[in-house]
Amino acid sequence: MRYDLTDFEWSVIAPLLPKNRRGVKPKNNRRILNGIFWVLRAGAPWRDLPERYGSYTTAYNRFNRWRKAGIWDGLMDAIVKAHDGKVQMIDSSIVRVHQHASGPPKKVEIVVWGEAGAASVQRSTRVSTRKAVRSAS
Repeated sequence: MRYDLTDFEWSVIAPLLPKNRRGVKPKNNRRILNGIFWVLRAGAPWRDLPERYGSYTTAYNRFNRWRKAGIWDGLMDAIVKAHDGKVQMIDSSIVRVHQHASGPPKKVEIVVWGEAGAASVQRSTRVSTRKAVRSAS
């Protein structure tokens, strides 16, 4: 597919993946890795992982397990080394927008609908109205 690992990238990554694990041995790490990369690129929830990449629970569990074990750091270091350090990663936290890209400044306009006329009807009770007072008895 479009963003799947190339054969060169896979040849760099494959030897670094864990091999001696308990339980069922992974059948196709490359497919799962491509699925993990798909979710990270698309920003989609794990449940939206296309079926061609395998089960979303497998991809999610492997991503988290490898994150806790520090495997991702080793994979990224190996890819950078294989490309002679010419790898650039762009994250939205470092991309800045030019100040004029947000559009023109907002203008606030105050509209006066009209003043109350002298003949307008008063709709509230006057302040000078006497309050009810309890009797002393």
